[in-house]
Amino acid sequence: MPAKGKAQRQGKQIAIIGAGEGDAATLRAAEEVGRLLARAGAVVVCGGLGGVMESACKGARKAGGVTVGILPGTEPADGNRYLDYAVCTGTGHARNLAVVASGDAVIAIGGGAGTLSEIGLALKIGRPVVTLSSWELRRQGRPPEGVTPVATPDEAVAAALAAAS
Repeated sequence: MPAKGKAQRQGKQIAIIGAGEGDAATLRAAEEVGRLLARAGAVVVCGGLGGVMESACKGARKAGGVTVGILPGTEPADGNRYLDYAVCTGTGHARNLAVVASGDAVIAIGGGAGTLSEIGLALKIGRPVVTLSSWELRRQGRPPEGVTPVATPDEAVAAALAAAS
């Protein structure tokens, strides 16, 4: 039994961030990341809507994994059909902080300005970020501390799981 006041959970929670829409290659990569995370026993946490979020959840669910969507609105039905759990926040884009804070590590796949904001929030609170076909961040010619750019879904999952340790 967990100590009073301490949550007990099994496995790692990996936050997947990316756009609500995406091209076929980006969505395939997100689905593969979700599948690989589920096979590794990790919980997929995301913003719960479409695009990259839905594809990652789809891959995780197909592999028997667990998915959690932290929604911007107040209606669970707004979440994608592959969510096991929908957390309604009613906070709009401010829910981005809850998404990245809920992951032991973050994988950014593609994405636009919202994804960039989530990367910044993740780094601000000390969450490691893995980027896959996402923002190319540089500080003095190299990725900033805490950011690991990768080229494949396999590399993304391996890097995120290692960073979450």
